[in-house]
Amino acid sequence: MKYRIEKDSLGEVRVDNEKYWAAQTQRSLENFKIGNEKMPMEQIYSIVTLKKACAIVNNLNLDLSDEKLKYISLAADEILSSKFDDNFPLKVYQTGSGTQTNMNVNEVITNRANELAKEVLIKANDDVNMSQSSNDVFPTAMHMSIYKSTVENLIPALEKIIDTFKNLEKESKDIVKIARTHLQDATPIRFSQELSGYRSALEYCREKIIISSKDLLELPIGATAVGTGINAKDNFSEEVCKILSKELGYDFKPARNKFHSISQKDYLVNSHSSLKTLAADLLKIVNDIRLLTSGPRCGLSEITIPSNEPGSSIMPGKVNPTQAEALSMVCVDVMANDYSISMASSLGNFELNTFMPLIINNYLKSIRVLSDGINSFNEKCLVGLKANKKVMDENLHKSPMLVTILNPIIGYEKAAKISQLSIKEDISLKEAALKLGYLSEEEFDKYLDIDKML
Repeated sequence: MKYRIEKDSLGEVRVDNEKYWAAQTQRSLENFKIGNEKMPMEQIYSIVTLKKACAIVNNLNLDLSDEKLKYISLAADEILSSKFDDNFPLKVYQTGSGTQTNMNVNEVITNRANELAKEVLIKANDDVNMSQSSNDVFPTAMHMSIYKSTVENLIPALEKIIDTFKNLEKESKDIVKIARTHLQDATPIRFSQELSGYRSALEYCREKIIISSKDLLELPIGATAVGTGINAKDNFSEEVCKILSKELGYDFKPARNKFHSISQKDYLVNSHSSLKTLAADLLKIVNDIRLLTSGPRCGLSEITIPSNEPGSSIMPGKVNPTQAEALSMVCVDVMANDYSISMASSLGNFELNTFMPLIINNYLKSIRVLSDGINSFNEKCLVGLKANKKVMDENLHKSPMLVTILNPIIGYEKAAKISQLSIKEDISLKEAALKLGYLSEEEFDKYLDIDKML
């Protein structure tokens, strides 16, 4: 491997000659050999997009030449085309401000821009990082990458699964089954009504995610080191937000209070909590589906789901609810991420939170696994879900809880005795009612009307 010598304020460092990063990136690579998780590319791309916007504003403010803007922009565009993804190798577990990742981007843009310019024209700190600090760049990119990933990945996944539930509701509107509370028989319900509860929960989660994520449209850029905006022009944050809004199509605006925007991560805690709520609802839904499909002979077996792969290495013909299990693990992972993000937010000190790499890694992971998990469950399981009408009907008509409709006719106490005798002697409700002499056959058939129970 051929090396070149790069310099920073601490001295000389050897760098792989095929890479565009420089001394500070190399130092981070050597000093933080912790785990396998690298800074998410969504965050890298957001930083690069931000660098280009900052360069444009610096040029408008006459602080950056046209020539420097040209080559910074060209280098940024190449990075955004995924041409140099292997030039961003830094680990998540680094300095808590994300400074080394900010410098990684600065260095790669600088060296590629100078290569394009065929001269040493641009400096990482003075030009690419002009009017900025890692302390406002990194959290700004966090807001950008999270909002973009939420809107472009998670919300569409939710829309698809909500539509699937709507279709299933239409297909099953005439199917009546027994409901369950406390895992015990309850009164009848339409299968479409049961499904509508799941669909409504996801619609609620979608609404809360959209509302809470709007806070992330406020960007800390312009706060620089501690929130005062030192070394940035007064119009810097407003102009950068305008350019980003035009570039990405979202209504970005400067943070209302820049000291708050870099020292606290409450916006992220609040918005991620809506993902935790989604995870909790999804976990309940998939567990219900697992129970309803249990069987095929010795479980509830009220629904069937697609058989995607063999379920056992030893039991022939066994098929398991694997998509539900996968999404269950996703939900647990997201809940754990929520705890880590909450803790990380609470542990900042004074003017800066120094857990930002952990927060962005776990937040983007939550969005990624939720989006993928929902899509996989929807496409490989839910769209193929079918009601087992025969089993549902059998369970419905043998349930002793149908007796509930007789309460207004004969009273709770007598209705309870009918139910208890039916269970004890394994006879029908009608047989129990006739044996106890509470109702005639004609009266029983008249009053026990399932349609009225719906």
